[in-house]
Amino acid sequence: MPALQDSINAVRLAAEAADRIKATDIVAFDVADLLGITDIMMIAGASNERQVLAVAEEIEKDLYLKCDGRQPRSREGLTEGQWVLLDYGDFVIHVMHEESREFYGLERLWKDCETIDLQLAHPETAAVPVD
Repeated sequence: MPALQDSINAVRLAAEAADRIKATDIVAFDVADLLGITDIMMIAGASNERQVLAVAEEIEKDLYLKCDGRQPRSREGLTEGQWVLLDYGDFVIHVMHEESREFYGLERLWKDCETIDLQLAHPETAAVPVD
């Protein structure tokens, strides 16, 4: 079963927030059939620790304000600023420092999953899935 439309809409809001703070290579994968514990995995890149934290904060703010007070179930990585994980249950958002993102290569885990059209105003900043 593909991701729920509610989750897709929320992830699009998160992607818009990340894009506004100049996150790079924003991509989301429909992992509902593969994982069963969540619908969507979104990844956004940032060039330094301060930007990683700013992107995560902007995403949280927008989802709270525009999705009826939606808050993450858990938040990890806020101390280091290398990789912030925001778990909203139906979707998980990874905001990663470019070096960490390259090292861990999360896109490879979900390369067989369908990508979600995030409908960003700057599609040139969207990532191209890794083959």
